[in-house]
Amino acid sequence: MMYAVLCYNSEEMVCGWTKEQDDAVMAALSGVHEKWEAAGKLKPSIRLLPTSAATTLHKQKDMVIDGPYAETKEALLGFYIIDVSGLDEALQFARELAAANPGGAYELRPIQLYYPGAPITGPYETGRDYAGEAAATK
Repeated sequence: MMYAVLCYNSEEMVCGWTKEQDDAVMAALSGVHEKWEAAGKLKPSIRLLPTSAATTLHKQKDMVIDGPYAETKEALLGFYIIDVSGLDEALQFARELAAANPGGAYELRPIQLYYPGAPITGPYETGRDYAGEAAATK
């Protein structure tokens, strides 16, 4: 099962790290990355640029603004894609990241690959609830 591991942290704190502090965190994370990559479970991982580099398109108004969609204390700073046996293993990965990287939170969300033109299955299939079960009829 594939999961997106969304990495949230205080952008002010992370952007305030010295080069040495950032290098130390990246080195600690590399140990986690190498272990999971060697097991074939780590897929793409992305470190996002600061929210000051973001541009947001508000869909209904077709309005473009500088900055992130929402102002929060903790911003989405990056994400991983992992291919694991289930939530327990995904949590193990997130706990290892947490031990290497101070502060913030990790949101684990199951993902489904999307192929244009292919039938939609799972929770987004018409008549299914968010857990992917057939919706009860009244």
